[in-house]
Amino acid sequence: KMNSKICFCTFFIVGKIYLAVIGQSVFGLEVYKELRKEGHTIVGVFTIPDKDGKADPLGAEAEKDGVNVFKFPRWRLKGKGIPEVVQVYKATGAELNVMPFCSQFIPMEVIDHPAHGSIIYHPSLLPRHRGASAINWTLIHGDKKGGFTVFWADDGLDTGPILLQRECDVEPDDTVNTIYKRFLFPEGVKGTVDAVRLIAAGNAPKIVQPEEGATYEGIQKKDNAKIDWNQSAQALHNWIRGNDKVPGAWAEVDGQKVTFYGSSLLDSGATAIGQPLEIPGASQPGLVTKAGLMLFGNDGKTLLVKNLQFKDGKMIAAARYFSSGSSASVELTEEEKAFGVWKSILTNVDAIEDSTDFFKSGAASMDVVRLVEEVKLRASGCQLQNEDVYMNTTFQDFIQMCVRKLRGEDDEEELVVDYVEKNINNMTIRMPHQLFINGEFVDAEGGKTYKTINPTDGTAICDVSLAQASDVDRAVAAAKEAFEEGEWGKINPRDRGRLLYKLADLMEEHQEELATIESMDSGAVYTLALKTHVGMSIQTFRYFAGWCDKIQGCTIPINQARPNRNLTFTKKEPIGVCAIVIPWNYPLMMLAWKTAACLAAGNTVVLKPAQVTPLTAVKFAELAARAGFPKGVINILPGSGALVGQRLSDHPDVRKLGFTGSTEIGKHIMKSCAVSNVKKVSLELGGKSPLIIFSDCDMDKAVRMGMSAVFFNKGENCIAAGRLFVEENIHDQYVKRVVEEVKKMKIGDPLDRSTDHGPQNHKAHLDKLVEYCQTGVREGATLVCGGKQVSRPGFFFEPTIFTDVQDHMFIAIEESFGPVMILSKFKSGDVDEVLRRANATEYGLASGVFTRDISKALYVSEKLNAGTVFVNTYNKTDVAAPFGGFKQSGFGKDLGKTC
Repeated sequence: KMNSKICFCTFFIVGKIYLAVIGQSVFGLEVYKELRKEGHTIVGVFTIPDKDGKADPLGAEAEKDGVNVFKFPRWRLKGKGIPEVVQVYKATGAELNVMPFCSQFIPMEVIDHPAHGSIIYHPSLLPRHRGASAINWTLIHGDKKGGFTVFWADDGLDTGPILLQRECDVEPDDTVNTIYKRFLFPEGVKGTVDAVRLIAAGNAPKIVQPEEGATYEGIQKKDNAKIDWNQSAQALHNWIRGNDKVPGAWAEVDGQKVTFYGSSLLDSGATAIGQPLEIPGASQPGLVTKAGLMLFGNDGKTLLVKNLQFKDGKMIAAARYFSSGSSASVELTEEEKAFGVWKSILTNVDAIEDSTDFFKSGAASMDVVRLVEEVKLRASGCQLQNEDVYMNTTFQDFIQMCVRKLRGEDDEEELVVDYVEKNINNMTIRMPHQLFINGEFVDAEGGKTYKTINPTDGTAICDVSLAQASDVDRAVAAAKEAFEEGEWGKINPRDRGRLLYKLADLMEEHQEELATIESMDSGAVYTLALKTHVGMSIQTFRYFAGWCDKIQGCTIPINQARPNRNLTFTKKEPIGVCAIVIPWNYPLMMLAWKTAACLAAGNTVVLKPAQVTPLTAVKFAELAARAGFPKGVINILPGSGALVGQRLSDHPDVRKLGFTGSTEIGKHIMKSCAVSNVKKVSLELGGKSPLIIFSDCDMDKAVRMGMSAVFFNKGENCIAAGRLFVEENIHDQYVKRVVEEVKKMKIGDPLDRSTDHGPQNHKAHLDKLVEYCQTGVREGATLVCGGKQVSRPGFFFEPTIFTDVQDHMFIAIEESFGPVMILSKFKSGDVDEVLRRANATEYGLASGVFTRDISKALYVSEKLNAGTVFVNTYNKTDVAAPFGGFKQSGFGKDLGKTC
């Protein structure tokens, strides 16, 4: 479920320089660290004075390294350098000044003093957006391209010659924060270090800035960030996102100043249900919806704002504007009351009370990062974001928010589920019935639905949303964003594993409900559903949760390693968006087998359950949301294979597709995946698994396990023994024994604990089984028992036994996928002949052999052409053992380390 990448690296040495680093912030810190790694000597770090007793990160790191640190409050007075400051600087002997995000005015005699001069980082493509608010104006103006410039410093006017520039696309919903984190910060650090490398090598250009295209709009301040509502939705969106976080775009709402954060443009013609909010000057009232605050431009188009902040610093989700003060307090345990890390950060506060405000007590944005990281260390189950601190600024609000997250209550409040409730199996089950896309249960396009049928009595269970092609596109887009931009791609593997463990725990808490839904929707006997359908699903998620932090690459010895100092290593990387199409025989277990491995590897998932058995998949989606999986990581789309499955096969943003189903459909999917974008494919397809029973077997076990091999899960089992070859000298005895056992089987309600055999999954499959058996009779096979629909409501079919089955017959060649035992004799002692007959099929999923002769067992196991061979047992799959087929039973593996 991962890509394997080979990286070839060459390490080389460039000239080294004595550097002075003049600047501040985490950006300055990262530049400083990278320059030291390059081997340059830092002769001095010049940063800003401590604030509230706290050193700037750049200065703090340099002090730990023993580098000389200077914290001048200013460098010049009345436009001229302060002599004693300039003298201290010159004494360091710097050959180059590197100024990453330097906010102080540096005199020209310092800038020009080093042999190599001075370079400075600026977050725009100069000459456009000169000045301190360059990122803001890039967004406010709606620029399609952004980037940064490293230029030769001038007198603080951003007009010096250009040394290096790098650009990036500005995404439609980029904010100051996202474009900074995605590109300007990481690439800016690399670019600044590359600039120093060019200077050290003597290759650094000096390109004079043109005046054409130059702009300078000035610093964005709170006073001039007020929103002018007489603009298009695009312009409003640009203004809000361009002022995001600092200084914050604001407007008067209900007589108070409200700041807007987290803007995104909505599709043209988007509509929503919500509560109107009057906004003075706006072309029409805003709309408080469950997704946020919808705003309207003067062109009638819309945008959505996620968060609002009030004058006192309190931030709320915009969706909660009308209910922000109504949430009840959580009653804390004594242990939870002791949880808190504020004291180590707010060192200037004597006592922290419930009403203590984080920011009013002197905390800054860097303290938010520190607080979030410390909480994660102390409480690994608390998935905290910087935004959570801004939205819970008082100690009481913050601690209660953390406790809600730890208890799993926070997500439960957010998740809106429209349940279908039924009192059944001595419990009340609550079933979601909508699509699950980007963390929300939503209706399909056009409100399309279909009825899922209870095979026990043929009645409708409920209406289920029927996904359309546009729903597939939305789900894939959500999965792609979650993978490329979201939290899922950033959390470390161990935290990913914790989420999988938490999901498994929730599934275990709801196992009786899941088993009841599975039994009702698929016809599985409840006790089997509880043990296998649900039980193995839970085991699968726990197994793969343990693999999350153990996926490793390796280093590879190569001939060119010396003397050129080349290093070659492999890196295991997630693939991206994985599409999963699962069958109806084990709805939850097939979901688990494929989904758990994808998630453990760091991929995101769009899953289509079988149209006839969607209910445990959408219930699973609810549990995943409550476990805390980020939005977009898991998406569930009930719908038809011809539409949803085909669109997933064709979709260019899907990077792998896993399918379990018929060989015919598998071939079609493989072709579509190849034509679309050569996406990876794993296929588990049809089977006709042979089971060979030799006369030296343990007869009791061979009868018991042979029954299980055929009739387990009503025969709706991909590895079911499709044909039994019984040595002729025990054949009649074996047939007599299995007929006796079949007659003991109780056919009935799958929720009845004494039932052995429930209904077939759906009407079309029942009809196929009837026709299958009629074909066997017409061809001359002996129908010993069964072969008919049971005379009762629902889709019940009698357990069936055929003997005298010849190799050319339809039932000897084709899979029934039902409770039909196909028995053929083979000559005593003729091992190679029965192996030839067993392998005379295009399928190769599973097989089995019963014998007390260990040599014979090993020989037969080696010669059988199948992905799994059972010896003196059957159906013993385990999550640690890889599973997959040979020939037209498909390729690729589920489960195990190598999946």
